[in-house]
Amino acid sequence: MATYMDKIDILTEYEGFYNITPMVQQVIAQSGIRDGFVILHCLHSTAGLLLYTGWDPYARLDMMEEMDRLVPTRNDFHHVYDTPTDASGHIKSGLVGCNLTLIVKDGKAFVSSTQGICLAEFDGPRQRQVHMKVVSDN
Repeated sequence: MATYMDKIDILTEYEGFYNITPMVQQVIAQSGIRDGFVILHCLHSTAGLLLYTGWDPYARLDMMEEMDRLVPTRNDFHHVYDTPTDASGHIKSGLVGCNLTLIVKDGKAFVSSTQGICLAEFDGPRQRQVHMKVVSDN
């Protein structure tokens, strides 16, 4: 079983969604692995990874606004070691998750034409890293 590991760097602004699909596809292509799976892992507690619509940029805005509605920035969190946005970012990251596993088929992440692989920034601005491991079927 062949494996390949790499990372991508994303410089974020304060809160937002970043379509990282092209960068993920590039790493998979560099791996030379045609069929298998890819694991993506974000090593940050105020960011997350999700498969979301890559077609309509306003959908990402809707998602961020809904996350802010569900978990607003406020000063009464029990854990406020850093800032209120840091605390709400931890909760949002926990809800969204920091990992994705996707099928690799014909040397590409197997996603539909309307799906995008997104990094969600719930705090920022930050230099974020997404680590990737591509694993072959055989």
